[in-house]
Amino acid sequence: MEYRRIGQSGLTVSEISYGNWLTHGAPPDDETSTACVHAALDAGVNLFATAAAWGNGDAERALAKALRGQRRDGLVLCGGVFWPDGPARNDTGLSRKHLVTSLHASLDRLETDYLDIYQLQRFDYRTSLEETFLALSDLVRQGKILYAGTAEWTAEQIMRAGALAAEYRVPLIANQPHYSMLWRVAEAQVIPASERLGMGQLVSLPLAQGILTGKYSDGALPAGSRACGSEAARQAIRPLLDPGLVDRVGLLRGVADHAGLTMAQLAIAWTLQHQEVASATTGASAPWQVTENAKAAGVTLTMETRTQIDELLGQYVQTDPRLTFAPLP
Repeated sequence: MEYRRIGQSGLTVSEISYGNWLTHGAPPDDETSTACVHAALDAGVNLFATAAAWGNGDAERALAKALRGQRRDGLVLCGGVFWPDGPARNDTGLSRKHLVTSLHASLDRLETDYLDIYQLQRFDYRTSLEETFLALSDLVRQGKILYAGTAEWTAEQIMRAGALAAEYRVPLIANQPHYSMLWRVAEAQVIPASERLGMGQLVSLPLAQGILTGKYSDGALPAGSRACGSEAARQAIRPLLDPGLVDRVGLLRGVADHAGLTMAQLAIAWTLQHQEVASATTGASAPWQVTENAKAAGVTLTMETRTQIDELLGQYVQTDPRLTFAPLP
């Protein structure tokens, strides 16, 4: 495993991180989720991402169970808030009330006293940013969070956040965009804005919901795949199953073979070629997937390989910063 600092912060994380969104079912299979987390630890992963809304808290409980007995100081736990995580009207968004109550519930489920990174999973148009960052400032001073981050925010929103983070002394160190060979929307504005503020990228969906692994290359939906899973998973992945895109992705197998990589490793390694990316977050439904994905750390792709990828994917590469891609939690 290789490690990188997040932006200009002093926090070091593994190039490959482990996230447990949509990967272990609802409720999760404890045996499988524990095995996957242990495979990540064995591979040198130190960054684990979860969120209060995932599986109605089950994702956090499963992660806590899998991490019992591990030295807390050696782990980087990234939690998230925004999506509804309860039935009440205030159980959503980035209000002071929701940030505080959601965090306390997450800490209980995760069996820890603090989160290393508290991720604001979407921008909240109903709550003033001042209210959100004043609450974050209090949580930082209380030692309940060490750093804050954004996820799927626009460049303009990130710059506004940066100004308030400086005013309220909130260490805003990370942004989490969807970023892959196919979805490069963050490159034009979001990543440059983050860089100006000293924020690094903790990218999600580097495998584009499994499309870039090649498992859908024959047009079929493999049993047990996300396209056949929960309603949230089906909504997230089915729009990507364009026959032309699937055919193009299938052609990447030759590129991966030539580079001595699996298609998944090629896709993950591609995201890590950008120097502002601190870590690529992947999930897994089996331990062997975690082990294989981790091998993408430290891989350098040649310019020839990257050019071949661009040529093969062609029109299917999305770069327009006006586009949004926000699958449900």
